[in-house]
Amino acid sequence: MFDRVAQSHSPLLDATLPRLTHLADHSKLWMAIAAGLIASDNPRLTHAARRGIVSVAATSFTANIVAKQLLPRTRPGIARVPAVRRARRIPTSPSFPSGHSASAAAFAYAVSREVPELALPLGALAGAVAYSRIYTGVHYPGDVAAGIALGTVVAMGVNRVVRTPEPIPEGPRGESETLPPRPDGAGVVAVVNPSSGIGFGPDILELLRIELPAAEIVEVGEGDNLLDLLIDAAGRCEVLAVAGGDGSVACAAGVAVEHNKPLLVLCGGTFNHFATDLGIDDPRTAIAAVRDGSAVRVDVTRVADRVFVNTASVGAYPEFVTTREKYEKRFGKPIAAIVAFLKVARTSEPLDLRIDGRPHHTRLFFLGSGRYEPRGFAPSSRSRLDDGLLDVRVLDTDGWVGRLRTLLALVIGRLDTDSRYREDARAKVVVERSEDGPYAYDGEVVDGPARLEFIKEPGALVVYAPSRP
Repeated sequence: MFDRVAQSHSPLLDATLPRLTHLADHSKLWMAIAAGLIASDNPRLTHAARRGIVSVAATSFTANIVAKQLLPRTRPGIARVPAVRRARRIPTSPSFPSGHSASAAAFAYAVSREVPELALPLGALAGAVAYSRIYTGVHYPGDVAAGIALGTVVAMGVNRVVRTPEPIPEGPRGESETLPPRPDGAGVVAVVNPSSGIGFGPDILELLRIELPAAEIVEVGEGDNLLDLLIDAAGRCEVLAVAGGDGSVACAAGVAVEHNKPLLVLCGGTFNHFATDLGIDDPRTAIAAVRDGSAVRVDVTRVADRVFVNTASVGAYPEFVTTREKYEKRFGKPIAAIVAFLKVARTSEPLDLRIDGRPHHTRLFFLGSGRYEPRGFAPSSRSRLDDGLLDVRVLDTDGWVGRLRTLLALVIGRLDTDSRYREDARAKVVVERSEDGPYAYDGEVVDGPARLEFIKEPGALVVYAPSRP
């Protein structure tokens, strides 16, 4: 079959397939498409893109780090292929399976499961990428077929883990609070961090000037300390507002609690988890809430003199965040996340923890400020922000056989039956490590003591949110 393709001739394919296979190097093609879907600002397309990115990352790791080492095969003889259409870059890694074909199939399957109307164009593009690997002489047809099968299977597993978010039930996120309406923003001091994530950035400055002309705006400049600016703003405001990512919001939440000021969250980061759970998907929604005086009282969680509003972790996740931040200025956050995932998956070591006195040997520890859905190790959202509970999830490890069993449980959606996985909820959690070290909260990594005490503070924060029935 390889020889038959090599002997074929098509001016159109000679002109297009070498360029296409080059575009797919290092998954650049799929990352570009994912970036376009995210830029659409459509939640459905954004989730599909993230599902596709996770599928490509998992497939790339499985194909290149696992399968190629277990089943190595020498690549075809490039001399059998006409020079005009040979790939620009001839890989030196084993030929089986085709990593390009695996990533193409994984991305097309993952995105199409979320957005079926993209199945035909993405499927055709993935098929063209797969065929280009034979046409340009770098893979046998069997390598490509195996890559397509592998990418599809891995994406099916990711589909079971990274589930489509359930519609958040209507109703209050917390106990309703009625505050004085501020139609022009009088009394509001907004601290804007335009460098946060890939959110609204500097555009939010103009939006605030138009929509809340009486508000004071403080822009975080290079070299400024965000915490100092927030403390200074809290000392003279009636409403503390923050525009930035979840890390900036967590910092502002701690200041608002300490100064007993209501918080206005103007989503301006990459993911904006806290704002989303409040029902705020656009800064205009938050601005409408402060104009109307619509707010809710929600919980926060305190650990080592810090406050967070979403999640915290120790172990592999802080390492992942640190590695991602190292690469994201060069590649952007989505691609940097893939690079970090692959690196951490190869190098991270399990931690020995005592969680509320119980020993755990684990790579994965998750703690949420409030109960998250869905159950299992892919928490995504909360219907309430005032339940008074911490969501605790731990996945222990005990060698490669145990990891394979756990991976199978993840793929078939039965992680809850795995004896290594524990899930619980309580108001206070104590995590003990052998020594001081890093921990992560709301996307930030800081050093902390060996003993971390997480305490839920019910109703400690008043935050503006749209009114709900």
